[in-house]
Amino acid sequence: MRPRHLQIAGWFLATSLVLQPSALTGQAGSPAGAVPATVLQARRAALLARMGTGVAVLQGMSERSADPPDSDYPQDASFRQDNDVFYLTGLEEPDAWLVLIARDSAPGEVRLYLPRRNPAQEQWLGVRLGPGREAATVAGLDSASVRPADSAEPEILQLVSAVDSPARRGALYFKGSRRSSESPFFQKLLASGARFENLLPHLAALRVVKDADEIARLRRAATISAEGHVAAMRVAVPGAWEYELEAAAEGTFRRLGAERVGYPSIVGTGINSTVLHYDENRARLADGDLIVMDMAAEFGYYTADVTRTIPATGKFTVRQRAIYDLVLASQQAAIDSVRPGVTLGQLGAIARRYMKEHSGDLCAPATCDAHFIHGLSHWIGMDVHDVGPYSIPLAPGMVFTVEPGIYIPAEKLGIRIEDDVLVTATGGELLTGAAPRKAAEIEALMAKGRPTGPKSR
Repeated sequence: MRPRHLQIAGWFLATSLVLQPSALTGQAGSPAGAVPATVLQARRAALLARMGTGVAVLQGMSERSADPPDSDYPQDASFRQDNDVFYLTGLEEPDAWLVLIARDSAPGEVRLYLPRRNPAQEQWLGVRLGPGREAATVAGLDSASVRPADSAEPEILQLVSAVDSPARRGALYFKGSRRSSESPFFQKLLASGARFENLLPHLAALRVVKDADEIARLRRAATISAEGHVAAMRVAVPGAWEYELEAAAEGTFRRLGAERVGYPSIVGTGINSTVLHYDENRARLADGDLIVMDMAAEFGYYTADVTRTIPATGKFTVRQRAIYDLVLASQQAAIDSVRPGVTLGQLGAIARRYMKEHSGDLCAPATCDAHFIHGLSHWIGMDVHDVGPYSIPLAPGMVFTVEPGIYIPAEKLGIRIEDDVLVTATGGELLTGAAPRKAAEIEALMAKGRPTGPKSR
């Protein structure tokens, strides 16, 4: 054993090494890695250009405690940064503030405010960046632009209240937490007389068209999600529980680098397959059941959205197969129609028209589109239902879902097929095709390596 004074010296050395932030601390250990600083700079420049003249104030998320009143459940305590703050800074630091000052006739200014480092607290919660060079490097800012968070509120108030401030000559955009409207700081902003405008349309216009870094993250999220669905298909067998399929998928997500699910996983068998947002996942699979699995991974703050419908026995009945093939063909008709200039509304009409015209007597006396009870598409990105107007024409870089479905509760029959599509210069690219879509492909996969033996709870 080493002498005690050497042990103590070694402990201090180890501690100092552990607590030193690195240039990648903003996303330390993230499988997705850091957002390139040049990308962050380009995003902020684009937002400043859209603002024209004005001041934008964005408040990052705070860490939630595992104790009341923040949460009654420890698993709710995990931290996730506000989407827009992450989009513009690449940082996951709690209690951050971002201020952008736009001027028509001069370069824009960006200020980032971060809490000061607290070594004693870091022993409990882990290393933080704090204001300084390291944070500036990650965010693509100069060191002088990264300031202590305790100076954020007075500096923002001074900026907004100054006679010749950009906020006086332009708009004040404020994006804060749900509690912001109750805070004394927000009341002071209101009292300043600044002209408030909504920043979200400007951010949505940027975020609806993904840059190369975003597309790379969405591609990986789509691939991981597809692998999770394959894993779930392999454990599906009569007698298994919905939550076992959920576990197979979510375990695969985590193993492949997803840090979260994109939304609560849906695994609905039998009658549950007809409930769109069923997520209790407590029922047992039975012979003849169809299982709707709507599950996806979030990778580097970007989520996919994937749904597959499979037969519990591993083989569709004749009727199930006929309806499944109709849903798949309706989906493919929409996917084949993706190109710049088309709208999501037009794609929805194409899918519904195909379903109606090819229903035959499958859903008599009505046509099967009467059982297609939701929209065809929504944007995906940092949220599973991501920001952006739905009336705009498609453009390269947009990513959205295509998800027709038929639901017949009287037969305990629900079928939904959902995939993610990237708009390219000439059409659309299917991102989630690694999860089998055709009925024959699903049956072939489920026939391989299926578990045997009795299932018990």
